[in-house]
Amino acid sequence: MPKLPQVKPKELVRLLEKRGFVARKTKSGHVFFQHPGGRTTIVSIHNKPLAKGTLSGILKQTGISVDELIDEI
Repeated sequence: MPKLPQVKPKELVRLLEKRGFVARKTKSGHVFFQHPGGRTTIVSIHNKPLAKGTLSGILKQTGISVDELIDEI
């Protein structure tokens, strides 16, 4: 399994939107994304790269593999 890259929240948001996720609501710097298939996740919006554990959790919730993430960004 490849190593997780450093990803900024804006890059991840673009990937999620490309994959069909829709921003449903925003609250204090966090955006709630929902996919028509029922999967959901929350992304914290700031200028620093996401922490590895946070990114790993978001990928599990959305069903995106590390390889797919690397190919897309």
